[in-house]
Amino acid sequence: MEPKKIRQRGMPIGVLPVGQKNCITDVEGVKVGHITLDSSLGGEEYACTGVTAILPHGGNLFRQKVVGASYVLNGFGKTTGLVQVNELGLIESPIMLTNTFGIPAVMQGTLEYMLERNPEIGESTGTINIVVGECNDSRLNSIRKLPVQTKHAIDCIQGASSETSPEGAVGAGKGMICFGYKGGIGSSSRIIHDKDKNYSIGCMVLSNFGRKEEFQASRYKVNVNEDVPHFPKPADGSIMIVLATDAPLSHRQLTRFAKRCGVGLGRTGSHFSNGSGDVVIAFSTAHKIQHNSEEIVETRLQLRDDHPIMNEFFQGVAEVTEEAILNSLSQAIATTGRNGTTVYSYPFE
Repeated sequence: MEPKKIRQRGMPIGVLPVGQKNCITDVEGVKVGHITLDSSLGGEEYACTGVTAILPHGGNLFRQKVVGASYVLNGFGKTTGLVQVNELGLIESPIMLTNTFGIPAVMQGTLEYMLERNPEIGESTGTINIVVGECNDSRLNSIRKLPVQTKHAIDCIQGASSETSPEGAVGAGKGMICFGYKGGIGSSSRIIHDKDKNYSIGCMVLSNFGRKEEFQASRYKVNVNEDVPHFPKPADGSIMIVLATDAPLSHRQLTRFAKRCGVGLGRTGSHFSNGSGDVVIAFSTAHKIQHNSEEIVETRLQLRDDHPIMNEFFQGVAEVTEEAILNSLSQAIATTGRNGTTVYSYPFE
């Protein structure tokens, strides 16, 4: 099956206007990078995994932080850095995604990258908070062989681009399974129009959850080719959701946005199963918070909570999450991994 965005298959999601690239990089300044590992490790072992990096902007993230938040829909997952993100409301590193056992290597690689560019860290100033999230790709990837190395994280960040990001079985999504078929990376965007300004919302997901029977195929009026086999024994699985916007928001408001990602996730068929790590990381690019300042106070703009535009944003968040998940299915190609296991792309007709 040829990889296509879900809209190219005649299935538009929601009613709000879509950004030019229909990708998280429609939020100005955001960059995305992928490193994909796809090679034999000898015998039945196989590296079918990777790393994905989302950079809130292309500058020095430690010296110019962004407002951030996270929200846990179901906590059967592993992450680093979210305790401090929710305490201080700031993100100061690239947001990294990988497989479960790849977290230590990706965290170290990201740390090495940031230390090289910020010699003051740990010397004349404090330490740095690295954000990494994961999903378990062990059904296709020889996860115990630890194929992800520190260099992969560094290369992933260095190769990040503001162009339309590849989707499907790429980067951290290489070995992921969604609704019994090939999942992985998916992205989408929305435009929220105000009389004076347009705001962008972008979403990128790492989808790795759900059984075939749970997918809301009838809701999307999807015809399925039943001759294409689905993966028979899916785990509870997980999903990482990264939400970006250029709207001026506080940490508290970003948390409210992150909660609405669960609406889009639920529409596809997820019920946040017992063993699923469903985690949202959200950030706004509207302000760059300087690490070094002698000022006692700082001034930031933010949207009014009681303005009607907030409901449009909530709608946009739900739509963009739903479509990003569907794009992760629609863009993924059949993939063969360890033990010769093949997971096929969703059989859209």
